[in-house]
Amino acid sequence: MVTERTTKMWAIARRMYGGPEVLAFREVEKPVPADDEVLVRVQAASLNAFDWHMLTGKPYLARLDAGIRGPKSELVGVDFAGIVDSVGASVTQFEPGDEVFGGRAGALAEYVQVREDRAIAPKPAGVSFEDASTLGIAAVTALQGVRDKGRVKPGQKVLVNGASGGVGTFAVQLAKWLGAEVTAVCSTRNVEQARAIGADHVVDYRHEDFVARGERYDLMLDVAGNRSWRDCKRVLKDEGRLVIVGGPKKNRWIGPLGSRLAIVLRSKLGSKSASMFLANLNKDDLVTLGGLVDDGTITPAIDRQYPLAEAPAALGWVGSGHAHGKVVVNVAS
Repeated sequence: MVTERTTKMWAIARRMYGGPEVLAFREVEKPVPADDEVLVRVQAASLNAFDWHMLTGKPYLARLDAGIRGPKSELVGVDFAGIVDSVGASVTQFEPGDEVFGGRAGALAEYVQVREDRAIAPKPAGVSFEDASTLGIAAVTALQGVRDKGRVKPGQKVLVNGASGGVGTFAVQLAKWLGAEVTAVCSTRNVEQARAIGADHVVDYRHEDFVARGERYDLMLDVAGNRSWRDCKRVLKDEGRLVIVGGPKKNRWIGPLGSRLAIVLRSKLGSKSASMFLANLNKDDLVTLGGLVDDGTITPAIDRQYPLAEAPAALGWVGSGHAHGKVVVNVAS
């Protein structure tokens, strides 16, 4: 006899856009994996600015995918790490009991289902579930930003503007891994963290303007998105690159897209380039990141941890913009 408990799970759910007040910790239907899917019993999840935008439905541009009048899905969260509970009939890469991590909508729940050929990878045995859960959106964005878009080479100089958040803390470490000399820009309270994760130089923007320092860089990775193209050009070498991964959120319709796109267009007139992109969560990059954490090359900077029932407060902290590093939700505890 099948009990109700086998068909239900605990999750953080909502029925409308809004702040943490629209979220509830309640029972919902437990997903059933399709033939090509893996059902994961989530142990830990981590949060990103993306999750805040999907929760609030702002900027409104985000609703084109998430749902115009209201969210298509009641579940929230993306980054997860856990244990394979069951697999679909055609799955060959995973089996029950495997420890995995990755990204899939609905991660703030006891279970999440993921296609085996999408953003899911084996978790190295030496990496905790908490650390593995941080290697989704933020870490992949940082990796693709410095390695693929930034094309960082050994000996080059990299500036990370906004080095204290999820993307920034990973970007500093990944640029160092690629052999760069890294300058981190952050606030006073995050200076020691930036040094601890390996930045060669740290600029406290409350006391010093990195534009006025006279230094020039091969790459500026802009997470903060608070400087004009004129300022960015001044810190780039000839043929230098600006890679934009964040920006001001003042426009409720399109968020940072307008101002950042304007910078990209202006850059077409000179030798210094600017680009912007959205990360592509994929297995290969997850495997790379897992290996780098496993061998100690990079260390996730975890700011705070919350139990699943307190995930609304965790999302509120992310939405405040004050998180330094990653915010983790312990789902299994």
